Amino acid sequence: MNKNKNAIITGGNKGIGLAITKHLLNNGFSVVVGGRSELIFDGNTDNLIFVKGDVSDPKFHDLLVKTSLKNFNCIDLYVNNAGFSEWRSIENISESFIQRIFEVNLFGAFWGCQSAAPFLEKGSSIVNISSIAGKRGSSNNSAYVATKFGMNGLTQSLAKELGPKGIRVNAICPVLVKTEGLMKALNEKSAPGFPDPDDFLNKFRNSQSALGRLPIADEVAKMVLFLASAESSAITGQCINLDCGVFPQ
Repeated sequence: MNKNKNAIITGGNKGIGLAITKHLLNNGFSVVVGGRSELIFDGNTDNLIFVKGDVSDPKFHDLLVKTSLKNFNCIDLYVNNAGFSEWRSIENISESFIQRIFEVNLFGAFWGCQSAAPFLEKGSSIVNISSIAGKRGSSNNSAYVATKFGMNGLTQSLAKELGPKGIRVNAICPVLVKTEGLMKALNEKSAPGFPDPDDFLNKFRNSQSALGRLPIADEVAKMVLFLASAESSAITGQCINLDCGVFPQ
């Protein structure tokens, strides 16, 4: 079954992750998706396998790797996408909250890289789905921001560590991408979008975006495919803003 390239995507069952799953399948990849909730998919599933589990568990990443190797013989791409956003002021950050957001957003990416690295061959890639929050801080967002700064540091370090083996490691840093998860997070009392997330996004777009719009999930998916392709063979260790010019660098 190894006629196509093969990818593993954490959190590939909804939001940005689901867009990545669909785009890779449409471009000749076989895909193993890992997630906590069931995958609802209306396309061809011949080259798609879903594994239920929690990215905060290192053994779950081992299972994803074993599943890919068993069914597709190799791993060409590992996408650390699973994560969640939740705004909280510093006085409202509990030990359980910060433990959970780090376990999912940052530790989960560490475990994914650790599990995949021994089985990635020359020419393969790791792509971490980070955030513009990994480049600059924002109010009531210190915990999430810290996890994404950490993910960007992980990306840069592993690019140096795995580069001699011909493995490239990059991160994508989107600005606010409208998904069900983001809209729910924006509507919490501590979030900047409360009590009208759509109004907040419209004002943010008009005041912050150079292009007068915000990116969509499909554009993140296209960047993942590019970073996994030979066309990006000289790109590694980069944390690439996908933000319609919100934060030019």
